[in-house]
Amino acid sequence: MQMKPLKELLQDLDQEMLRLGYTKGSMNFYHSRWRMLTKFAEGKGEIYYSEKLGIDFIEKHFHILEKDFSGTLTQAEVQNLRIIRMIGDFQLHQTVLRRYYKHKEILTDPYFIEINNHFKQYCVDKDYSNVTIGHYGKQSARFLDYAVSQGIRSCKEITLTLINNYIKTLAGYTYKTVEQNLCSLRAFFRFIHLNGEINTDFASKLPMIQARKQTRIPSVWSAEDLKKLIGSIDRGNPMGKRDYAIILLACRLGLRCTDIKNLTMDNFHWEDKKLIFVQSKTRTTLSLPLTAEVGWSVIDYLKYGRPNVESRCVFVRHLAPFLPFSESDHLHQMIAKYMQLAHLPTLRKRTGMHSLRHTLASLLLENDTPLPAISDILGHVDTESTAVYLKVDIKRLKECPLDLVEDMA
Repeated sequence: MQMKPLKELLQDLDQEMLRLGYTKGSMNFYHSRWRMLTKFAEGKGEIYYSEKLGIDFIEKHFHILEKDFSGTLTQAEVQNLRIIRMIGDFQLHQTVLRRYYKHKEILTDPYFIEINNHFKQYCVDKDYSNVTIGHYGKQSARFLDYAVSQGIRSCKEITLTLINNYIKTLAGYTYKTVEQNLCSLRAFFRFIHLNGEINTDFASKLPMIQARKQTRIPSVWSAEDLKKLIGSIDRGNPMGKRDYAIILLACRLGLRCTDIKNLTMDNFHWEDKKLIFVQSKTRTTLSLPLTAEVGWSVIDYLKYGRPNVESRCVFVRHLAPFLPFSESDHLHQMIAKYMQLAHLPTLRKRTGMHSLRHTLASLLLENDTPLPAISDILGHVDTESTAVYLKVDIKRLKECPLDLVEDMA
């Protein structure tokens, strides 16, 4: 690919951002920064954009590189840093990557919107979980939007080169994110091939991720930090009562975030002291003992904290409108809030609700709970999924040292 001069590159980027629906206010901001960058490049005698040029520009005008490395950037500083990252991405991939989709649809082309809607209905007909349908729908839409940015107007114009170039845009994402994207694309290409939109079975040509789940070490909390986290919750106000019950369900019973959000009054069998529900991920029914600590926290919320709204979901938002949590809300903000109140370091590895589920598995393992029993509690279909938690049991790992002298002999 022939490199374009900076001014021509910015003109093309401008047209792509207009196609994507960036507001006039946003475009004015980008244009002002582009003018500064162009002037800076002219002063250095540079015609083409390079990563070094972008970094030098940012450092001279905003002095934020040190803050970027230390993770202390303000929102305004992040926006300035995004300027050069966007230009670099566009130069490399001819598309705008890592966009925010919170308040707008990904696709705007009617043809591809219809294709994507049919694909989501196909997923519904295949009886995929709501979470899976959501992932597949969004990630296939992002691929289609990328295709549009490359001048593609029909599924029949999709090529293996286009697919490979899109996969390259995923560089830098975690293994799990890349795996999710490839699974979504595999399902999407299988659908449009079966539907006659393409003649080539691209699903069979997608690369497979070689890494295994067992290569990852789950994020867990120490007993002391978990106690501090729970202790930081103000149970004297309605939101605190809700958050306390939610966090206990995650760290005491090991519920997934989605299953907590989907709980209804019917799932609580108070007389039998059981919590019975169908897991969103596996579609299997799970029955768990409702401990006094967890049970009373839910009762306290229902009686004295929950807004009086008509919703079957137990847990709802406490800001108007008082609706259940959305499928895309993973409640990371809840954990981050109480970590800050408890003065705990906000390590990226354990800011998610799932880390509380990991912690329960780790504690059960430390207490010599058999692996099949842990699988039953966590609702795993088989013990292979549970085996990943063996790696966090440092005590047992220390009991199995290698005899290096003997091995080397």
